[in-house]
Amino acid sequence: MQNFFSYQIIVDKLPKTEQHYVLKADAEDCQHIKEILKIPDVKSFSADIRLILDHKTNILKLWGRAEAELILESVISLEHFTKKYKNDFELTYDTKATLKSQREEEEEISIDDNVPDVVINGKIDLSDIAIEQIALIMEDYPRKEGEKFDFKPDFNPEEGRQTPFAVLKKLK
Repeated sequence: MQNFFSYQIIVDKLPKTEQHYVLKADAEDCQHIKEILKIPDVKSFSADIRLILDHKTNILKLWGRAEAELILESVISLEHFTKKYKNDFELTYDTKATLKSQREEEEEISIDDNVPDVVINGKIDLSDIAIEQIALIMEDYPRKEGEKFDFKPDFNPEEGRQTPFAVLKKLK
């Protein structure tokens, strides 16, 4: 499948100045994003991203905001509803690090350390980053506002706890 919504940046070609990118998905891009997020529909999707590469330290700093208006399906009523998401984010990449070098340094890294991400094949895709930021804040089990799950057991607890065998006995 072709990746319609793609904004690839070749890291080595970035200038020393701060770069600013505005991403806005059209209808065809929204269909692509819908398939990635596995949701009923995407009404709108946009991102405002800034980045700067420090050529001395090989550290790429990236920050911005991703916004989306999504159609979700409630896990309770199975009805579709619209929800808006906004996520401000900040990421750091080490442009010279590799997955192998990070694995080797794993022993020295504590859980509190902010380890930069790795740039793979010299490129980053701003659209993938923006989609990921929205996916990170989406609920695993979406439900419409005000919906509650009310569980009603098949047996009456006042009659006492029924065992599966007691239920089978009644069938005779």
